[in-house]
Amino acid sequence: MTIRTRLVEYHHDNVTLQGFFAWDDSKIAPQPGVLISHSWVGRDEFVCQKAIALAQTGYAAFALDMYGAGKTGNSPEENALLMRPFMEDRTLLQGRVLSALHALRSQAEADAGKIAAIGFCFGGLCVLDLARSGIDIQGVVSFHGLFSAPEHIPPQPITARVLALHGHDDPMVPPEQVAALQKELTAAGADWQIHVYGNTVHAFTNPQANDPGFGTVYNPTADHRSWTSLLNFLHEVLK
Repeated sequence: MTIRTRLVEYHHDNVTLQGFFAWDDSKIAPQPGVLISHSWVGRDEFVCQKAIALAQTGYAAFALDMYGAGKTGNSPEENALLMRPFMEDRTLLQGRVLSALHALRSQAEADAGKIAAIGFCFGGLCVLDLARSGIDIQGVVSFHGLFSAPEHIPPQPITARVLALHGHDDPMVPPEQVAALQKELTAAGADWQIHVYGNTVHAFTNPQANDPGFGTVYNPTADHRSWTSLLNFLHEVLK
């Protein structure tokens, strides 16, 4: 096994974006692709390491860039400012994620016909919106993602299979939003699952999360369980 990485430049709305691509160079045939959407921080080391971990399990993984030039925030205030335009304009959000999907599909090492997308926090919302667009991919997985549906985009049938991995005590996504997502996915005809982890809050996969007052705390048990669920899901939808 030889894991290789490279930065991939692509564009959307005259913004130059920079994705991080990882794959196993010892494999001859194209590998199933996994798009990875970052948290409100930006395309940081966390999602790049997730791309490498997925490459080690046989996937061509692409950590997308929502903000341009690999930009990341350095504080909650900066992160919120970077994320805000996409929360206010979900058409922009969907277009930006679709541009990354096209970039992944254009990589020679990726099988363009076998693609899933995963996302963390804000990135979880991004991949749910990718599924909401009706795009033809095999599946999406949200880790402690935001669930709110777009308000001004007509609903489309959801063909991608959906897995949401959620902390029951997440202050950013209370139980009524979980119920609303279940109702939405059912109405869209989606094949969906939601795994809810007890005594778990937001950002449970991130070892750097340690702010109980903000509701972001790492949970190693939920981290392990959710990663196992991801791998099982990817095996089901991509292999």
